[in-house]
Amino acid sequence: MLDEIILAEPRGFCAGVDRAIEIVERALHKFGAPIYVRHEIVHNTYVVNDLKAKGAIFIEELDDVPPGATLIFSAHGVSKAVQQEAAKRGFHVFDATCPLVTKVHIEVAKLHKEGYEFIMIGHKGHPEVEGTMGQLDSGIHLVEDVADVARVQPAQTEKLAVVTQTTLSMDDAAGILAAVKARFPNVREPKQQDICYATQNRQDAVKLLSPQVDIVIVVGSPTSSNSNRLREVAQKLGTESYMVDNADELKPEWFEGKGRVGLTAGASAPSILVRQVVDRIKAFGAVSVRKMDGIEETVKFPLPKGLKTDL
Repeated sequence: MLDEIILAEPRGFCAGVDRAIEIVERALHKFGAPIYVRHEIVHNTYVVNDLKAKGAIFIEELDDVPPGATLIFSAHGVSKAVQQEAAKRGFHVFDATCPLVTKVHIEVAKLHKEGYEFIMIGHKGHPEVEGTMGQLDSGIHLVEDVADVARVQPAQTEKLAVVTQTTLSMDDAAGILAAVKARFPNVREPKQQDICYATQNRQDAVKLLSPQVDIVIVVGSPTSSNSNRLREVAQKLGTESYMVDNADELKPEWFEGKGRVGLTAGASAPSILVRQVVDRIKAFGAVSVRKMDGIEETVKFPLPKGLKTDL
């Protein structure tokens, strides 16, 4: 009998997502619509549609941006080539790249000057990976799994450093990193792990949540890497888990014979979607809702110059 919903803590928006959305909203307020955004500002359908309604236009190619327009780079970051092209075309650019992704870009640039090549752990085709790999013309090699580590062929191994996509599963990344270190014992690791604090906190919360519940629901869009990882973390712990973009995707049969439901949300999923999912599960018969104890996040990232005026 469906009884209780337990909310993971923390869940939902992280500081980088908050900042990216605020950058678009402030640019719209200050300069008026349309504002052009390269790639989805964050990987969430609701957020993107909400900003479209306010006058944001999401594009993939800079050819689609008219001369003199205001352009925002998404939270995932962009390659050097995209930055240079935008500057050449004279767009008014605001960079909403998450500062934790920028930290990886700075590390790559610094070590590249010292003669390093790189192994990047990440998912091929993800915009963050394309942005980080695009910081260099060559000498950065992507590995997606342990098998890739055996195949990678850097030009030299004396100066080799590893960087990571910020939204990976910590456990998966650790396994791949172990394989990298086994093959290249002198590889240089980042001083602080690249996987972001919010990704880590949300995964840790799911690890605590999963054993207490019969089913885990993750609120997040299919394109969201960190949301997909949350579902996988629960699944690996043996708890049935599903990811939904919104409350309409919940299926009553998932909850048959279940007592406790665990609920979390990816770092790009807004709290309104969580509330709607809670209401829907209550309609299926859940009686009470309680929050888990968890880390309270207080991180806040500054806005770019030129957008700091009060809304």
